[in-house]
Amino acid sequence: MRFSKKILVFFAIMLIAALGAGCGGQEPTGNEGENPANGAGEPVKVGLNFELSGDVATYGGNGVKGIEMAAKEINAKGGVLGGRQIELVKVDNKSDAAEVTNVQTRLLTVENVAATIGPATSTNSLAAIPVAMENEIPLLTPSATADKVTVDEATGKAKEYAFRLCFYDSLQGNIGANFIYNNLGLKKAAVYIDTNSDYSKAIGSVFKKDFTALGGEIIAEENYVKTDQDYKATLTRIKNAKPEVIYLPGYYNNVGLIVKQAREMGITVPFVGADGYDSPDLVKLGGAKNLNNVFFTNHYSSQDTDPKVRAFVEAFKAEYGDVPDAFAAMGYDAMYLMADAINRAGSDDPIAIKDALAATKDFPAVTGTLTMDDKHNPIKSVVILELVDGVPTFKDKIDPIQP
Repeated sequence: MRFSKKILVFFAIMLIAALGAGCGGQEPTGNEGENPANGAGEPVKVGLNFELSGDVATYGGNGVKGIEMAAKEINAKGGVLGGRQIELVKVDNKSDAAEVTNVQTRLLTVENVAATIGPATSTNSLAAIPVAMENEIPLLTPSATADKVTVDEATGKAKEYAFRLCFYDSLQGNIGANFIYNNLGLKKAAVYIDTNSDYSKAIGSVFKKDFTALGGEIIAEENYVKTDQDYKATLTRIKNAKPEVIYLPGYYNNVGLIVKQAREMGITVPFVGADGYDSPDLVKLGGAKNLNNVFFTNHYSSQDTDPKVRAFVEAFKAEYGDVPDAFAAMGYDAMYLMADAINRAGSDDPIAIKDALAATKDFPAVTGTLTMDDKHNPIKSVVILELVDGVPTFKDKIDPIQP
């Protein structure tokens, strides 16, 4: 039922309601406290729990721009459920995990939303999900990539009310293996992993398994830690193994230095990695010329020639005057996916919306046509970007290797 478990948090509700503006960043809602399920013409309320200030405000802010543009388009076309408008209840979580929990509780128990979108990051999504689970109201994160966001590590099963729009971390290893073996045509790889990073280890593990399953060979494996500055010893061992490609799933601050030192040592083979490369600081650290022949998986490219991507980019530029980044694209897709689920549910009942999200199949998104798997992760294509004189350039779009 819509109001299940609310009595258990009665006093928390009263405290949060009294604090009111303490969460900050909320736009006027107009129908606060009303239940949209009680009137056919009333708006369907969707809560936004996003990082609009603080350390990762650019992630949340750009995601919300995409969501708001999508909601505007949906409402202009007649809304959802035969004419009801989408009403966004936007609250700033200040890029703080404790505030995330407060915001999520407020959205679900005071604002009485039918579903929520956000937060943008994995850490903050993990803070919001227990509240969503307790109150049985679905949460869709556009951009939280950690595998455990949607999966209970103890049981290996999906968290019933947690979903994501973006691909998950370890999928990038699958896509990287596919791209190197099938698109670059390279069969002998070295793998270079940050042993202090769950992100790097998870991606690297899947890459090794799937690359060898395709027929590839791992001829060298080396490790580093994020505090390293000198990589010459491990790079020397990699060079002596004579790989055709180096798979390096890591973050830009290490990757830039590694590739620079590798090029200085005469290592000219391609480097392939993951979305941790996506920072302008990568070029500052590695140098534009050194980073030629470097490829990485990402969620989206504004240079993609797909007509759906071109239409989105032009509409976003007209709305905001900027070229949309991946966070904007994923926010846009998340709003359209949520509206699609509401329509397929036939109501704004949260449990029905949850079931519709889980049943999503062949949904045509800007960031790739997606089908939701049994872990609430989208099966979708992934963009490959190539660095050309320091500029991330659209290279290809790769489908996952199916089991």
